[in-house]
Amino acid sequence: MKLLKRFSKSQLLGFLSFLILWEAVHLLLRTHTVPSPWETIVYSISRIDKLALHSLASLLRILTGIGISMVIGIPIGIYLGVSQKFGYLFSPFLYFIYPIPKIAFLPVFMLLFGLGDTSKVILIIWIIIFQIIISVRDGIAQIPKIQYKVMDSFQASAFQKYRFLIIPAILPHIFTGLRISIGISLASLFFAENYATVYGIGYYIISAWTKMNYVEMFSGIMTIGILGVILYQILDEIELKVAPWNK
Repeated sequence: MKLLKRFSKSQLLGFLSFLILWEAVHLLLRTHTVPSPWETIVYSISRIDKLALHSLASLLRILTGIGISMVIGIPIGIYLGVSQKFGYLFSPFLYFIYPIPKIAFLPVFMLLFGLGDTSKVILIIWIIIFQIIISVRDGIAQIPKIQYKVMDSFQASAFQKYRFLIIPAILPHIFTGLRISIGISLASLFFAENYATVYGIGYYIISAWTKMNYVEMFSGIMTIGILGVILYQILDEIELKVAPWNK
């Protein structure tokens, strides 16, 4: 409830603007393939249990991918930022792999890890982990050299440098990287969930499309948008608590 109260006016206006645009397209095209927002909302409410089940399946995959990516990516990013030698060796690989659309690796992961949840979670990790690594590395690179000298003048230990300088500096960059990654993950999961699964919001949308149930299809699309907004809001709440100096 507290989370809902903190939804900003801009987010509400954004959602209302989307509904207005949607209604305008519906009235302009006058086709059953684009149902009205009100019809879709009523349908979504009537199928809330089904939508919740599919959303939960997608959410679990995303959260698992985020958790594993952070555990692996943050230490690598820190080491990449503080070690020039490691940066020299690892950066060429990072620059080569980062621009490649990660969804292109989905067939490879399915061949290696099967068609189930494992390949889907690994795809999300593959998407998020490089964003985390680069965000952490860039956060460390932006720390002014004078701040290291100040820490040295107070004879700060390595632990104290990480605790009071490096970690606070990279936290805002980690949250920025996560925001970018969540949007890409939701888009990629839409494709990944069309293979060997019966639960997931991507499967829900494509299943509705194949049945030509366009109201159901648009209810899934709207749910993806709502899921993304909720995840962004949760990130904002967490960042406000662990990195209040960035607000």
